[in-house]
Amino acid sequence: MKQLEFFTSLFQIMFFVTALLVTAGIIFGRYKYIRRNIELGKEWKGTHNPAERLRLMILIAFGQKKMFARPFVGLMHFVIYAGFLLINIEILEIVVDGITGHHRIFAPLFGATIYQILIGFFELLAFGVLATCVIFLIRRNVVKIERFDKPEMKGWAHLDANLILIFEIVLMFFLFTMNATDSILQMRATDLVNNIDAEHYKVFDTPVRFLVSQALIPLYDGLTTTQLVLLERAAWWFHIIGIMGFAIYVTYSKHLHIFLAFPNVYFTRLQPNGEMNNMPSITKEVKITMGMEEPAADAGMEDEILSFGAKDITDLTWKNILDAYTCTQCGRCTDVCPANMTGKKLSPRKIVMNVRQRADEIGQRMDEMGEYYKPDDKMLYGDYVTKEELMACTSCNACVDACPVNINPLEPILEMRRYVAMEEADVPDAWKAMLTNVGNNGAPWAFAPTERFKWAEEMKNSNQ
Repeated sequence: MKQLEFFTSLFQIMFFVTALLVTAGIIFGRYKYIRRNIELGKEWKGTHNPAERLRLMILIAFGQKKMFARPFVGLMHFVIYAGFLLINIEILEIVVDGITGHHRIFAPLFGATIYQILIGFFELLAFGVLATCVIFLIRRNVVKIERFDKPEMKGWAHLDANLILIFEIVLMFFLFTMNATDSILQMRATDLVNNIDAEHYKVFDTPVRFLVSQALIPLYDGLTTTQLVLLERAAWWFHIIGIMGFAIYVTYSKHLHIFLAFPNVYFTRLQPNGEMNNMPSITKEVKITMGMEEPAADAGMEDEILSFGAKDITDLTWKNILDAYTCTQCGRCTDVCPANMTGKKLSPRKIVMNVRQRADEIGQRMDEMGEYYKPDDKMLYGDYVTKEELMACTSCNACVDACPVNINPLEPILEMRRYVAMEEADVPDAWKAMLTNVGNNGAPWAFAPTERFKWAEEMKNSNQ
């Protein structure tokens, strides 16, 4: 019988380690896929001032600072966030147990009192996660918060948000079930029969009752010892395999921001929000024309500029694509967008989601075609984002300021609008007149530079 128990334990360890390696392999493959997709973008220089970047990462990504602009929602999100981070300490014990075949391997290290306090604390966090997920489900599906009900949030985006919340609720339930049945088995440890090793569950001389899961003890106390062991082991397996599945699913979900928020905030654009990035080549030409800079001696040998602005994601920077993969789809950007408020089609969240969608489409095509890859006929502008959306943007930066993970939806909008203006010359007539005036007069108005302050002279004379 001891031999049977040994082979059973060995099989469980082998199965667990195999599941762990498969999960790690899939996640590593997704990491390479996402990184490759992000690197489809052009070079972006944003690594200067590392001290300031680290400060922002600690405050915004780790400290959730911008989430608390809406205190109640910010607090609930922090509960989930803190729970996710700290509950992983308990998961570490589960992983070590799975690899070694032990049960609560850390318990003897801490002693009964400290271990019970620690698990109680983790359970309190887990209950907070469960309760908050229920509230978020109600907000999305019963209360129907407006920013969660925009057109771009239909279909998969809506299902994804619900799935992840249900996933977390189920994981917390299995955690509580595992601890509750374990507590009962500790109390019955001296009476365990049917070839069940009593020492496996007899962690301490005095049975441990945990802070939250003890409320479930009456639900399971009527089961036989054998049934309890099966339920405890099933809950243990479902919880840890569920966590592995969750870790894989996150790489396909909007919840990828759990990991990407940190690098994305670190690479935040540090210039003032109102400062637009000029195209260096155009800036140089303007300076030469205005006599502010001498043309280079080998100017005629410079490479010709192929295009202006962005038509597809390969014309954007890798930071723009990283933004898209980091997007939480919370809708705060669209919620504060003045164009969206007035009923126009522009939704900054949709633009960012379109960038990720297009990056995934290109990435999947590259994987399917391999060395025979060739671009398709689609483009970000035209097939995903319309001219009407781009022209509605006021460039006010409200979306940039509102994002809790420092995504900049305005940059891809401006780059695509540059393409429309400079490549297609397809801007409204009022824009054409304004651009002509800027080119001719150095200002949006149809007045020569010599007459620019004529109005001031007239006002001065009228006041005399």
